[in-house]
Amino acid sequence: MTAETGIAPHSHGGGAEAEAAAQSKLHATASYDVADFAVPAPRDEQWRFTPLARLRGLHDGSAKPDGGISVEVDAPAPVTVETVGRDDPRIGRAGTPTDRIAAQAWTSFEKATVVTVPQEARPDRPVGVSLRGEQSTGYGHIVVDVQPLAEVTVVLDHSGSATYAGNVEVNVADGAQLTLVSLQDWDDDAVHVAHQYIRLGRDARVKSVVVTFGGDLVRLYPQVRYGDRGGDAELYGLYFADAPQHLEHRLFVDHDMPDCRSRVAYKGALQGEDAHTVWIGDVLIRPDATGTDTYELNRNLVLTDGARADSVPNLEILTGEIVGAGHASATGRFDEEQLFYLQSRGIPELEARRLVVRGFFADIIQQIHVPEVRDRLVERVEEELQAVGK
Repeated sequence: MTAETGIAPHSHGGGAEAEAAAQSKLHATASYDVADFAVPAPRDEQWRFTPLARLRGLHDGSAKPDGGISVEVDAPAPVTVETVGRDDPRIGRAGTPTDRIAAQAWTSFEKATVVTVPQEARPDRPVGVSLRGEQSTGYGHIVVDVQPLAEVTVVLDHSGSATYAGNVEVNVADGAQLTLVSLQDWDDDAVHVAHQYIRLGRDARVKSVVVTFGGDLVRLYPQVRYGDRGGDAELYGLYFADAPQHLEHRLFVDHDMPDCRSRVAYKGALQGEDAHTVWIGDVLIRPDATGTDTYELNRNLVLTDGARADSVPNLEILTGEIVGAGHASATGRFDEEQLFYLQSRGIPELEARRLVVRGFFADIIQQIHVPEVRDRLVERVEEELQAVGK
């Protein structure tokens, strides 16, 4: 079963010429069937940054589940948690797989975890979803269903050792608000590939905060689609790569409804030989999406020689009737003026460098309003900073 998205190649122009262009190779096909996707190759646009040999067979079907990943949910009232079969009608509402690994995960999971926040509910604490691997290989599926006018924070916490591919479906209904925090704090040998499908109803709001520290290879793909007018999506990310980690974040915001807004801001730091980060930001403004207001930003701070950051923003505009659209991307080393200023006031160089990194991440950390999660994140940043300059 295949669905064509009808997207034209990325460009900064609009009008009839852009609409008549051939379909984009980045988001041309969406399907639940693994056979609709070729096995990824190094020259494929979607996979050219990803070290395929390190995926342990997730991309070619040779990764066989051997027990899966444990899922535990701590949910306050009145939130409900269910374990359901593949035929549950709530599965498949938010999105359709757009690459082979996502389709493989879709066809391979046995049970899904469904978290439901009832209409107008405002739980007094976050919902915690802990996913942990014990040297295992598995596929998973999670559905977060936030019903009309509800407000909630959900924290997805990944840890342990695993080879894991999963799909996360997020439905935010009319007038509802969701803060979704996804923590990737895996052991050093973990491989994690996941899609997050976010669908917004009328005047719905979502704030997504993705934090990635652990793992040998992590490749995450948040995608946002709007089901009606007035949707508002804020996507934030923080990642810190050490040698020889590969941390890859790909985003797709599909503005297909009028009067919707999106903001993307991802920041990364990397250090050590062969540390590699990848950020791909795709934003599409379709012909009917008049009144769109969008902006995306990526910043990378390279702390040592031998590390590499790739950053590719893509903005495609197919209507001129928008509020605003733009993007910015930059990768660089320490600001020497900042270091000079701090050192001139008696701060040793290593501590000055650490202060610069803390300031670099500060605005992303402030987006997390769960104290225990924010404190844990600050601690992890401090742990990483202990190696700066060594």
